[in-house]
Amino acid sequence: MGLKGAHFTNFRTLAKFIWRRDRVRIPIWLISLIGITISVAIVFPGLYPPGPERDILAETMKNPAMTSMLGPGYGLHDYHIGAAMAHQMLLFTAVAVAIMNILLAIRHTRSDEEAGRIEMIRSLPVGKLANSGSTFLVLVFVNLFLALLMGIGLGLLGLEGMDMAGSLLYGAALGVTGIFFAAATIFIAQLTETSRSALGFAFTFMGLSYLLRAVGDLGSEVLSLVSPLGLILRTEAYVNNYWWPIFIMAAASIALILLAFRLNTIRDLEAGFIAARPGPSRASRFLQSPLGLALRLQRTTIIGWTLATLVLGASYGSIFGDVDAFFQTSDIFELLLPGTEGFSLTDQFTATLLAVMAMIGMIPVLLTMLKLRSEEQANRTEHILARAVSRRRFFGSYLLIAALVTIVVQVMSALGLWSAASAVMSDPFSLSLTLKGGLAYVPAMWIMLGVTALLIGFVPKFANLIWAYLGYTFFVIYFGGLFQLPAWLGKLTPFGYVPDVPLEKMGVPLTMTLILVALASTLLGLKGYEKRDIVDV
Repeated sequence: MGLKGAHFTNFRTLAKFIWRRDRVRIPIWLISLIGITISVAIVFPGLYPPGPERDILAETMKNPAMTSMLGPGYGLHDYHIGAAMAHQMLLFTAVAVAIMNILLAIRHTRSDEEAGRIEMIRSLPVGKLANSGSTFLVLVFVNLFLALLMGIGLGLLGLEGMDMAGSLLYGAALGVTGIFFAAATIFIAQLTETSRSALGFAFTFMGLSYLLRAVGDLGSEVLSLVSPLGLILRTEAYVNNYWWPIFIMAAASIALILLAFRLNTIRDLEAGFIAARPGPSRASRFLQSPLGLALRLQRTTIIGWTLATLVLGASYGSIFGDVDAFFQTSDIFELLLPGTEGFSLTDQFTATLLAVMAMIGMIPVLLTMLKLRSEEQANRTEHILARAVSRRRFFGSYLLIAALVTIVVQVMSALGLWSAASAVMSDPFSLSLTLKGGLAYVPAMWIMLGVTALLIGFVPKFANLIWAYLGYTFFVIYFGGLFQLPAWLGKLTPFGYVPDVPLEKMGVPLTMTLILVALASTLLGLKGYEKRDIVDV
């Protein structure tokens, strides 16, 4: 049986409903992506003035480490602002757009199905593909809107090399990337039985696309063309302005979504084509405790992120072979780096990387703690608390795991950074110094964890606001110098109180103060959790 019009009955009505559900979430994504991109474009002319320095920068961008991270540099012979913008921003922005589409697609497909909402909708006069079709329709319009606003916004800046034609292509590249990953995620949602598995497979696919592109850009053009993230860079925006990658990505998106629709029509509701592996008939003694259960539920996430932080640290460490020459190419590094006297730019770059990796390391920590909230929303918490399990013990299990994950990811990222840097540097920095620098951020990370506990304990509906706070933290800490932001903005986040380790000593008084603040906020959150109602909204 093929796809019929009846399968999409009332999908437009469902599309309006999806938009209403995400009427705040989607604009926040769009404003963030477009705002940050345009803000960076505005400061580029001041950071990369014409002259010999820009030519040196272009030569440095031929470094294999930079190619693996940013993609191949096009227009390096005439490295104008447009070429620099596309080379340094397009790939990372495309990854952010992919993340947006993965999260939104899972939210309205497999997550709704797992929660039983699709079954309720199916009882109404709607087609079998109405939900998948409406989700894809909304995401297509969101990405088209992103592409249009991004392209027009960049084109109106009138910067060197950034004409309207190149800007519209730049926006189209981001838009079609989002549409492709939306289609791929809806396809993946048909294969798995749970939203967690679907999310894991979708992010794995995105990670493999990035890795395949990195390997391909270093020596195999075919591999880069197979990767959607590699293919989109072949648009060569602001240089040659090729549109053929856009058409290929659009065709691939259509093929994927049609295949997803086909699979959706032949599978049972709440079932997947990849069957879940049956577990043992009897639970182990470890699994019969709240701590063991919480750890079992999140072991895949923890293991995956542990390996990811190790690889992240290693990828940063691989740059250190030519880092001194790279720093001499532009004034941007004088703004981004802390500028501590008596230390080389390499030392200061290490301090900046440790801060960035700590903020990225907050992602698995928050995911671990917020699992407590998602279990509550799925109506599983009350079944556990109805037994001989106290709220304090249940809450403490997730908190303990998240606190330990904080230490693990910091150690792994520091090990990855040091091991890769040692392989490419003639005089590498010490492992103990790197580990101390990474662990110095643990108290600040625990404060972020404490803030999450407060939200879960008192205002669980707004627990996800911690992601916005983490985004703010990254912006003011990493881009504060670039945009000349007031120093007090950095003090609104716990990371703003951590000195530039390992250039500066953390100090016992500051460490103890941060730990006490983290402890106080956590205990307060626990108190709120013990007293509030367990709800499913």
